[in-house]
Amino acid sequence: MLSLYHDARTPVHTVPAGAKLLVLAVTGTALFLVNSIPWLAIAFAVVLGLYALARIPFRMTGRQLLTLTPVLLLIMLAQLLFVGRDSAITVGLRLLTLILLANLVTLTTRTAAMIDTIERALRPLTPLGVRPERVGLLVAMTIRFVPVIREQAELVRAAQRARGIERSTVFLVPLLIRTLRMADGVGEALDARGLD
Repeated sequence: MLSLYHDARTPVHTVPAGAKLLVLAVTGTALFLVNSIPWLAIAFAVVLGLYALARIPFRMTGRQLLTLTPVLLLIMLAQLLFVGRDSAITVGLRLLTLILLANLVTLTTRTAAMIDTIERALRPLTPLGVRPERVGLLVAMTIRFVPVIREQAELVRAAQRARGIERSTVFLVPLLIRTLRMADGVGEALDARGLD
């Protein structure tokens, strides 16, 4: 399975997957409870410091952030127009910090370790009908299909450019069709293997 893991020997990489996921969950919750711009800026700076500590190349993070920039700017613009400048900055810092932290966890944790941790954490809920293996498979497939969908988006863009369409509002329609076809194929493959 394709992993987004960036192999390196740093203190961030050596932290167990369970601890990283716990920090991500606690920090994510805390970020939405804090409304102070200075505190959010400090959290953002700490996450950037962790990237430096993990020795993640800037071009790798920058390329991933570039795809999120239009959505982030749109959300901030909506906040600016309907709520105000402080709200736009708060929401922008909050989302950017959370996205960067989640990305850092993915880049410094092997997919197998993450899935094992999630399955172990969910095992006590088995009597309630939760199937840890199924949740683990869902997480693995989600992580796997993020770069696949990005590749599909690049193919759609390339096809549109070849037809002389530089920017088009119908970009999402072919991407959605390709993604749904791919999902059908994966669903059929899972059915063939006895996974409902």
